[in-house]
Amino acid sequence: MNLIDNKIYLASKSPRRSELLQQIGVGFDLLLLRSASGRAVDVTEFVLPDEPAASYVARVTAEKASTAWRMSLLRNLPERPVLAADTTVVLHGRIYGKPGNRDEAYAMLSALSGQTHQVLTSIAVHYHDRHWQCTQISEVTFCPLNARQINDYCDSAEPYDKAGGYGIQGAAARFISHIAGSYSGIMGLPLFETAQLLSEVEL
Repeated sequence: MNLIDNKIYLASKSPRRSELLQQIGVGFDLLLLRSASGRAVDVTEFVLPDEPAASYVARVTAEKASTAWRMSLLRNLPERPVLAADTTVVLHGRIYGKPGNRDEAYAMLSALSGQTHQVLTSIAVHYHDRHWQCTQISEVTFCPLNARQINDYCDSAEPYDKAGGYGIQGAAARFISHIAGSYSGIMGLPLFETAQLLSEVEL
């Protein structure tokens, strides 16, 4: 697939993923799944009992991509590949999603303080009856945080729409002493892997 000339659908409301796709010259239109409270969601993101983190993030991403593809057909939209992604933070086998409130954000950052955790981002492309997918894993080390640092960060808007309660591209960068892997993957879309995946798509 030619990344410059052909458009795709991006099944994500994340502004960071939109910015990252633009960075590598991929044309796209947003195809948003329902996630608002009060309406039936298109894809649930609950962790199944005893489900490993890698299986969880891959399953949710695959469901997002296939659901968005079916949605594009129902809406009679021009047929294009659909790209979906999902990111989760894992510490000692425990999955940390997006905090629902300040207490959850504080607890997550307290757990990550002084620890090395994994960030898993799975990406999937669905087009007709074909599916391409991979999961990228990075490691992030936080310096020890005190209560004031965590409280100040939780007072901002940053923790509440991000897995693990932080964004590496924002103010939390001052907490991070080391990363190993993909910076863009930690943001939510590993660009090398995304470009490789899209290059395999045959239109």
